[in-house]
Amino acid sequence: MSTMMTEPDPLGALLAARIRREREARGWSIAELAEQSGVSRAMISKVERAEASPTASLLGRLSGALGLTVSTLLARAEADGGAGRLARAAEQQLWTDPETGYLRRSLTPPGADPELVLVELPPGARVDYPAASYALLRGQCVWVLSGRLVVTEGEEDTALGPGDCLAYDLSRPQDCALSNPSGRQACRYLVALARR
Repeated sequence: MSTMMTEPDPLGALLAARIRREREARGWSIAELAEQSGVSRAMISKVERAEASPTASLLGRLSGALGLTVSTLLARAEADGGAGRLARAAEQQLWTDPETGYLRRSLTPPGADPELVLVELPPGARVDYPAASYALLRGQCVWVLSGRLVVTEGEEDTALGPGDCLAYDLSRPQDCALSNPSGRQACRYLVALARR
């Protein structure tokens, strides 16, 4: 059973507008972003109109093409809603991956560095991120609070349990995946990341 609160996605419209602004700031058409990211023009168009909620994997591909981390893209969207130095629990932004049910809570105020994110990964779920989504990070660690987590960096798997903490090897960004091998228990983990 989920221990994190699930609410409507207030971040959806902000994220849609932010993706469009990031694309337009680069002078790219939807077709150019599609070519750079490998995401179809139709899907990008739906995401930008907030008609489709992007999955974590899709956000990884779009953010990588835009030269951003997923966290930076989400933080910029959150900041568009108004930012400060304090992130009260009731105001922390929640985002749910419509494909896996992955639930992400931004614990720090938008734009904070380092950034802290609390994630709940449902039983059996897996989220893939391309290497490009890590290219702009100075550091990233994952600390498991409960459940089991397998972090795949390139071809290497690292199994983590409660209390275990893994520092990513960002000297050579690689494709990465996070998966919950449990068939019954959600995995809760904290991500700490610092941007270049």
